Order: sequence, then structure tokens, then C-alpha cells
Amino acid sequence: MEGGIPVADATAFKECFSLTWKNPYILRLAFSAGIGGLLFGYDTGVISGALLYINDEFKSVDRQTVLQESIVSMAVAGAIIGAAIGGWMNDRHGRRSALLVADFLFFIGAIIMASAPNPALLIVGRVFVGLGVGMASFTSPLYISETSPAKIRGALVSTNAFLITGGQFLSYLINLAFTKVPGTWRWMLGVAGLPALLQFVLMIFLPESPRWLYRKGREKEAECILRKIFPGHEVDAEIRDLKESVESEIREEGSSEKINLSKLLKTKTVRRGLVAGVGLQIFQQFVGINTVMYYSPTIVQLAGYASNQTALLLSLVIAGLNAFGSIVSVYFVDRSGRKKLLIISLCGVIASLGLLSAVFHETTSHSPMVGRIETSHFSNYTCPDYNSAANLGRWDCMKCLKASSPNCGFCASASNKLLPGACLISDDGVKKSCHGESREWYTKGCPSKFGWLALIGLALYIIFFSPGMGSVTWIVNSEVYPLRFRGICGGIAATANWTSNLIVAQTFLSLTQAIGTSFTFLLFGVISVVALLFVLVCVPETKGLPIEEIEKMLENRPALDFRFWEKRSDPPEKTQAV
Repeated sequence: MEGGIPVADATAFKECFSLTWKNPYILRLAFSAGIGGLLFGYDTGVISGALLYINDEFKSVDRQTVLQESIVSMAVAGAIIGAAIGGWMNDRHGRRSALLVADFLFFIGAIIMASAPNPALLIVGRVFVGLGVGMASFTSPLYISETSPAKIRGALVSTNAFLITGGQFLSYLINLAFTKVPGTWRWMLGVAGLPALLQFVLMIFLPESPRWLYRKGREKEAECILRKIFPGHEVDAEIRDLKESVESEIREEGSSEKINLSKLLKTKTVRRGLVAGVGLQIFQQFVGINTVMYYSPTIVQLAGYASNQTALLLSLVIAGLNAFGSIVSVYFVDRSGRKKLLIISLCGVIASLGLLSAVFHETTSHSPMVGRIETSHFSNYTCPDYNSAANLGRWDCMKCLKASSPNCGFCASASNKLLPGACLISDDGVKKSCHGESREWYTKGCPSKFGWLALIGLALYIIFFSPGMGSVTWIVNSEVYPLRFRGICGGIAATANWTSNLIVAQTFLSLTQAIGTSFTFLLFGVISVVALLFVLVCVPETKGLPIEEIEKMLENRPALDFRFWEKRSDPPEKTQAV
């Protein structure tokens, strides 16, 4: 209960199912709010597949890497604004209201994208979607956290992370379903409005967060909701602790409404919470997760799989592993602890990125050569840069794909794609001619015998990232801020997440062109090492602590604390209020 520190041991996962089975109202609140995570995940995943077909319809997009990055990242730019506005809206109008506004914006954005006649309007739709996703991305876990008993809070907040990864998996399924349908990408993006509509309807019939209601002086409404969530013998202690927390803040400030940036930075517990929460949000993006989720089909093609359908199918497997990792988090987060999961997660991410960097280095270094005889077979379509090159014997597939006046592609040998192939002008007619002779056409990456190792690297990356950095980041951010500052701090952290997301999304393809795919993944690996050091030093363990107790723990915690392996001794529980 909220009055004491419950034990978060090996039985926590079973207790989560037990409590939600006995009181399905808790699960209803968690999954209804968690659809915000589904919106987040669907948008993250769907654009990766839709972009392949947007390139086919709009040739200006296919020719300009910056335009491709803009279509992906403008949703992230909208999310930055949405997260900032959402922080204010959460504190002023409540968690439920923020989710309803987010659903409306997402639905409008999906309609605009599905009907976009040009790239400009498509980008406008992406901004609307981003506004909604930015609001929902931190409001959903915050709402779940504030409507969950402490003993199962981690597992229930993990349902939001599971729905994020489930949304990504669903987006790849839908991408595959619409590959042969006229209007491919329009259906992919338009279907995104359905989860928003579903959550809007569900949230209309659900209550506001009881902690927000109590904070606003609506005690009777808050108590009514708490009695639906907690067993009768725990409600009085829960209400008493909540009342003490609010009254303490009011005594400190003289007013329950006055919040400013200066106060945030001067308050030790808030400052330490922001360091941990914002730092995790930034590192979550800079270890490269959304390069994998936004561009996974492109990465698969860079690894040597040319077909759009093959790239989408392999990306579906990666998304499935992401969803599986979230289920692992639900089981272990209240059993092993937040910090331990983060450390294990980052160690695996570092190893996976090292493997990816090595594989793409070998892929680039051993790409098939360009053959004069193979190229002369398509004499009318030869790449101009190849024709004018001084030393044709040094031309390989990678050098062919880097030609830019105009762009060129590699038509692999009919007998063996690793043998010398043809370097040709990249357009639809040449592509058809290449396919017409049972050859493979490459414009993103080159044929490689190491492609399967790249897929293993991606799979390991997702398996390690998802249970730790993927899920625990949001759990910690829903726990480490005092009630008075929870909305505004959550908004700051989510804004940091989406700003970092924008930087990564807007630069990934340009980085792969400038320094190569191998060094891009190596860069993410170095950042992951820094993230591991940050977690060891700055992130507290919040396993099993009631929300009101976390503030006391942050107040007394050393500024630098490397411990994550020690078990917390449980103090005696408070007696129940009479």
C-alpha cells in the first residue's frame, strides 16, 4: 500500500495478475490509457514501411535524403511541441483531458496524411500526428502510474511500453497487408487514426487521476476513485499519505498552484529527479533505437536485401522481438529492479552495436565489383560517372551507389549476386529491365554474404534494448517527480526525449552517407557506453517504493550512487488510519 514500502520480490509478477484479476478496474484504467503508447508505437513503426512506397510515388522524395528525413522527423518536431504543451496541460487541466486532446490531434493528422496530394501536405499531417503523440507519450504512463497500487505499478506502467512495441509490430503487419493494395502508403498512414478514435471513446468514460484531483482540492472525487482501486483496508492509509504530501507542499510554498523554473532547480528532490529522468530520455534516443524503428526496412536493405517486401517482412520479425522484450520487462521490472534492468540492457546494446558496426564494415569493404561486360550488356543505361571514370577496375557496388549525377543503381549478376554486376542509371525503366533478366536491383545497399549477421545484430539490439532502456525509462519518469511537479517535469523529460529523437531521425541517413553505416553504429555504441556510466552514477532504484516515499529517498540519496545490487531492507509498515 502507499503507506508503507511493499516487498517487490519474485512474487510481484504473480501478484500483478492476482490483483488485476480480483479488481479488473485497475487493468481497464491501465490498458485504456496505454493506447497512448500504441499510438506512439504505431507512428514510429508505420513510417518506416510507408516511406518505401512514398519514395516510389513522389520522385522528389526518392532523390532527396533530406526530404525523406523531414517526412520522418516532422512528426518528432510536432511531438516536441506536443510534449511541452502537454506538460502544462497535465498540470492545469488533468491527465485525462490531455489524452483526449492528443487523440483528437492524432486523428486529424492521420486523415491529412492519407489524403495528401504532395509531400508538403504529408509533412503537415505528420506534424499534427506528432503533436498528439508528444502529449500521449508521457501522459499515458503518468496516468497509469497514478492509478496503480505501488506493488504492481512497475508491471502496469510496463503495459504502456508493451503497447508501444505492440503498436510497432501492428504497424509492420499492416504495412505488409497493404503492399499490394492501390494507395499502399495512404492506407498505412490512414489506419493510424483508429487507435486514437478508440482511446478517445474509452477515456470519455474513465475518471481523472485521483492524485491530480486531490492536488486540485477535489478530495471527495479522488477518494471515490481510490476506493475502486485499493482494497478497503488500504484506502485510508493511501488517502492519509496523499493528504500529507499535498499539505506539506502547500506549507512549503504557501500556495498549491505556484510553480516556476527557479523552484524546480532549487528543490533537491526535483533536481535529482530531473537529472535521472531527462538523462534517461536523452540516452534512450541517442543509443539509436529510433534509427532501427524508423528506418529498419532501409537498414535491412543496406545489409543487402533489396526487395521492399523482404525488408518489411524481416522488419516485422524485429518488431516482434521488440514486443517480446516488453513482456520480459513486465515480468522482471518489479522483481529485479529498474536500475539492474537498465544496466543489463545497455551492456547488451553496446555488444550488439559493436557487432553491427563490424558487419557493415565488412559489407562495405567486400561489396561486389562492377563488371565491364555486365555493364555493357545494358549499354544504353550505363551510369555516366562510371563511363567517365579514370580507373574502372576499382569500381565496386558501393562506389556505384554513391554516384550522384544522376543517381545510379547496381544490377547484380544473374548467376550469383556476389559476382560482378552492372552499374546503371537509377530509374523505374532500368529497374524493370534488371528484374526482367531475373537479376536483383540495389539502390540502398549492396549484395553481401554478411547480411544475415546484420539481422542477428539488429535482433540482439532489440532484445536487449526493449526490456531495459525501452520500458524502464518511462517507468522511472513516471515515478521520480514529486506530485506537485509531476506534470511539468514529465513534460520537460518528454520534450527532451522528442528533441533527441528529432536529432537522431533527421541525421541518421545523412550520417550513413557522410561517414558510412559502420561508423554510424559505432558512434551509437560509444554513446551507449556513456549512457551506462550515467545509469550507474545518477539513476536511483525505485523498485517497490510508493510514489510518496520516492521523494524522501531522493532527498537522502547520495549525489553519486553506484549501488544497484543491494536489496533494500523493508521498514515496518505504517499502521492503518482509523
